[in-house]
Amino acid sequence: MKLIKYLFLLLLVSCSSSKVVYDYDSKVDFTTYKTFNFFDDVGNGLNELDIKRITRELTVGLQQKGMKLSETPDIYINFLSKEKEAIRRNSIGVGIGGGGNVGFGISGGIPIGAKKVNQQLTVDFVESKSNDLIWNGIANSEVKEKTSPEERLMHYKKVITEILNGYPPNKKKTSK
Repeated sequence: MKLIKYLFLLLLVSCSSSKVVYDYDSKVDFTTYKTFNFFDDVGNGLNELDIKRITRELTVGLQQKGMKLSETPDIYINFLSKEKEAIRRNSIGVGIGGGGNVGFGISGGIPIGAKKVNQQLTVDFVESKSNDLIWNGIANSEVKEKTSPEERLMHYKKVITEILNGYPPNKKKTSK
């Protein structure tokens, strides 16, 4: 029974979700933007396959919101990624102790699970006429270092969905 409790706890710890933050220009009327496209140099910090995955997920997500991909867009999209090795918090401690008048101890940790990477994915929406940043979404998540193409696709589907949940921003009307 204890083993099941520990496995459940390990499962909860390993299923971390993305943390997403948004920022936008509060003076912009986002209802006027109907078309989008991507900057030519989109995807800094990502390999070509991940750029294709993210571009595809952003396109599908924005089309579901009623926007269209266009050669003369209202907004241009850029995204970039920064990655660093995740701090390993999952380990089993092994120790030997001694007693009496003389203290003695040996300790060590054995890592559990696959090596992970912290990924910060930033998506910027830039107004095409003025070249001004109008909306920004940043997702911080952990990704296993060695993932299959299917796992990477599922990861980006989830992250892009979470990022696009903040677009267009829900502006609260202030009463005067």
